[in-house]
Amino acid sequence: MLISLLLIAIATAGGFALSYLVDDEAPLMWRFAAGNIIGSSLFGTAVFVLALIAGLNTGAIVGALLLALLPIVLFYRREYRRKFEQNWSSAKGKLQGFNSQKFLRFAYYAFFFLLFFFFFDRSMLESTAGIFTGGSQNLGDLPFHLGAIFSFTEGNNFPPENPSFAGARFSYPFIADLLTACSVKIGASVRDAMFVQNVAWAFSLLIILERFVLKLTRDRLASRLAPWLLFFSGGLGFLWFFSDYAAQTKGFFDFLSHLPKDYTIGEGFRWGNSMVVLFMTQRSLLLGMPLTLIVLGYLWKVFTMHDPATQHTENSGSISASPRRSFSLTPFLPFSLSPLLAGLLAGLLPLIHLHSLAVLFVVGVFLFVLRPEKWMTWVVFAAGVAVIALPELLWSMSGSASETSKFFEWHFGWDKGDKNFLWFWFTNTGFLIPLIAAGLYVISIPREDDLPQSRKDGKTREGKEPAKNTNQRERNQDEVSPFTIHHFSPLLWFYLPFAFLFVVSNIAKLAPWEWDNIKVLIYWFVGSLPIVTLFLSRLWHMRRTWAKAIAAVCFLVLIGSGSLDVWRAVSAQINYKVFDKDAVEIAQQLKTRVGSKALFLNAPTYNSAVVLTGRRSLMRYTGHLSSHGIDYGQRESDVKKIYQGGPDAAGLLEKYGIEYVVISPEEKNAGGVNEQFFSKFPISAESGQYRVYKIK
Repeated sequence: MLISLLLIAIATAGGFALSYLVDDEAPLMWRFAAGNIIGSSLFGTAVFVLALIAGLNTGAIVGALLLALLPIVLFYRREYRRKFEQNWSSAKGKLQGFNSQKFLRFAYYAFFFLLFFFFFDRSMLESTAGIFTGGSQNLGDLPFHLGAIFSFTEGNNFPPENPSFAGARFSYPFIADLLTACSVKIGASVRDAMFVQNVAWAFSLLIILERFVLKLTRDRLASRLAPWLLFFSGGLGFLWFFSDYAAQTKGFFDFLSHLPKDYTIGEGFRWGNSMVVLFMTQRSLLLGMPLTLIVLGYLWKVFTMHDPATQHTENSGSISASPRRSFSLTPFLPFSLSPLLAGLLAGLLPLIHLHSLAVLFVVGVFLFVLRPEKWMTWVVFAAGVAVIALPELLWSMSGSASETSKFFEWHFGWDKGDKNFLWFWFTNTGFLIPLIAAGLYVISIPREDDLPQSRKDGKTREGKEPAKNTNQRERNQDEVSPFTIHHFSPLLWFYLPFAFLFVVSNIAKLAPWEWDNIKVLIYWFVGSLPIVTLFLSRLWHMRRTWAKAIAAVCFLVLIGSGSLDVWRAVSAQINYKVFDKDAVEIAQQLKTRVGSKALFLNAPTYNSAVVLTGRRSLMRYTGHLSSHGIDYGQRESDVKKIYQGGPDAAGLLEKYGIEYVVISPEEKNAGGVNEQFFSKFPISAESGQYRVYKIK
């Protein structure tokens, strides 16, 4: 675990320095969070490039770390040292003294850190009985990521070949798994490496999301609410929870400690909780989302530059959009390097999380149309993206087995099946969409600056002086809803691309498997959080008790179902076996007896023992292959013929160059296995019901 922490710390140092070029007004905590994400992204990309040349070894890892650390030279400039000192002084000032507000702030961050600690501790579990997972949706995803990680550490898989479909380019965004592989390569356990990274990235996402919402709303409470809604997202499944509780005889807490199912996914619920269905299972998003939010935060600043509604100071819980002198290498450049740097960071996304890059593309197009006068900034940003993204995209597409035609198809209603569209979205997201509508109405109301000058001068509409007594002043204040004192028209326009993403995701499939539209829909959800939390905050700050009650009820409804599913994972109620002890044992044997580039034949299941060896498979789990747009039909048919030992078996073994064949309970359960046919081949490894035959 210390090795993983050390790698994260070194990479974070370089990313921390670069954060001053991205945002020169951010607080220290945000800089550490952004530094972690930026540094990890740079380190992962650098080690990929170096490993293409020399393979994954200690030299490549150290070299990539040095490259990721290189931005720290910025602190040789006095202005950046001064900014750091200001950040440090401000952070120390916030820690001095003690009051209830500081205690609540500490408790807030401590709660989420402990949540991530115990939640991601359940991602992978090891015991003498094998490898397990405590995530209800992680049964197939954990072995997929382990297969990628071990392909780098044990199979030296460079240039990366798809470990699940031999001979094809590994086009799945793999940087998150490559970063884990770096820790494993220099001595960390795979479980510890994944755990440390997941917790660090999730906590960084919390900090980055919080400030992103603060930038857009200038509302401290709204920014604090946003992480709750993201990490405990869900629909109306908690109503089914109460129905299940009423239908049985256990006590409430006993039932709560033995939940029978998830309440955000399954039985008509398809949205899922983000922690359960996304951040534990799709590690690429856990790194890609905070990086995307960093870039979106910069795009918001550019979009609102010179807008009067955004001219506030950080001390009041806001940002300043006034122009600042930014770092440049030469006074002769016609532009600041900030948009170029933001573009370069976005350009890293193809190998980190490709759908995040697609989201930024949509947002960028909308912002260009809405603010064409900033064309130079948008062009520089796009150029920065293209410099890195285009080579990565060309590399991943060349030799890929994924068929691009399978990534778009007209399809209405996302994953609603035969359910009513409106009812489906209401049950899956609860009050979210109604609150978005209410929030959009709120931000469309004229702000205080738009009121008649007489009102701003403290006069009534009739031009009279306001009432002198307190009761009359309160009545005058109540006549104007608190919603009217702020106008966030830039936020309304900034929300348009996210609304567009929701529409597109409901009229077309953006991936071979329609549920994978969630990779785009989650950004609609995140883009909606400033709208929703701003509305809840305004309700809470109203003087009416009923308004506070409505805000509280809405908040609880939004997090109720997600809290149940997260609790089910954190409280160790789930223990799914992924690999049994014989699979682990035979994998250890194969690592020492079989060449790193060996090609295996195994059943097309997610948990073949070959996954743990890092060696290639002719094909693995069909669910993964189909979701990646790979046509596996012919191989699947040929695999069955080989295992049946028919007249074509020997020729097919020769055709595909199979070197080893696995026969285990997985192969026997998948279909007929003619063990007599394979008995003529020598056994290379054996454990329990597992046998591996050497064909060549």
